[in-house]
Amino acid sequence: MASPAVKVESGPVESSIREKVSPLLEPKELTVTNDSWQHRHHSAMRAQGGGNGETHFSVAVISDAFKGRTTIQRHRMIHEALADEFAQGLHALSLKTKTPEEVSKQST
Repeated sequence: MASPAVKVESGPVESSIREKVSPLLEPKELTVTNDSWQHRHHSAMRAQGGGNGETHFSVAVISDAFKGRTTIQRHRMIHEALADEFAQGLHALSLKTKTPEEVSKQST
C-alpha cells in the first residue's frame, strides 16, 4: 500500500518568489527549492529572512523571456523582481536560467 504524499507548506519568502517570478517570466518550468536548512547553524542567518529563517534558495527557470539575453541579464531580471525580499533578509539565490531551446540542445 502506497503512503500518502506529504504536502509541505511553502514559507512566505518561497511563496513570494513564485508569485513574482511566474507573472514576470511566464515560465515553462519553475522550481524553487528552499536551501535555508543547510545554513541554519549560521547564527547570522537565524535572524534574517524576516525572522522566519528563509534565507537561501535555488531557483531553476525555463522561459522564453530569456531569449536573446545573457546569463547576467537573466539573473538581473530575477534579482530586480525580488528586491523587496533581499531587503527583508533573503541572503542567497542560486539561479539556473534557460530557454526551452537551450534545454532541448542539452538533451540531444
